[in-house]
Amino acid sequence: MVAGRKRRIGHTLHDDRSMDQHTKGQISEATRTAIQEVLEEESTKDTPSFGSEALEKIHRSGTEAGLLGIYNFPGAVYATDGSNDKGVMGAGYLRLDENRGGCCQLGRGEEGNSSNRAELGAACLALEDAKRKRDRKPIILSSDSACFLSSSQKWI
Repeated sequence: MVAGRKRRIGHTLHDDRSMDQHTKGQISEATRTAIQEVLEEESTKDTPSFGSEALEKIHRSGTEAGLLGIYNFPGAVYATDGSNDKGVMGAGYLRLDENRGGCCQLGRGEEGNSSNRAELGAACLALEDAKRKRDRKPIILSSDSACFLSSSQKWI
């Protein structure tokens, strides 16, 4: 592993130094090597696959997203989520029509943390991405956050 080399993992840019700084002396070198190999592997295992067979289309049309018309929506479709685990907040999104996304860590411990803050951060990331596209497409932003859904109702 080359210290300071940057690379893409999933949908987010990571820096190799962070793995060195946070894991050195805590896990065995064999485990570190195995983790590094998995992170650098080129795999499409977790890439959503939408087949065009008739049964697949029928199945998708009966799902919650299908009933909402998301698979045939002419604009951008974002799914967001935030998390708060042991005081570390993370936020992320996936843009379904382009099969890409992004994530980040939010805030500092001394500022306080909450899952609502992480969920709102995820929505902000998705909206910032949509704004950068400048294609003026309509968007659907899917969230499981009651806080975000209730606070955004007045904007719709």
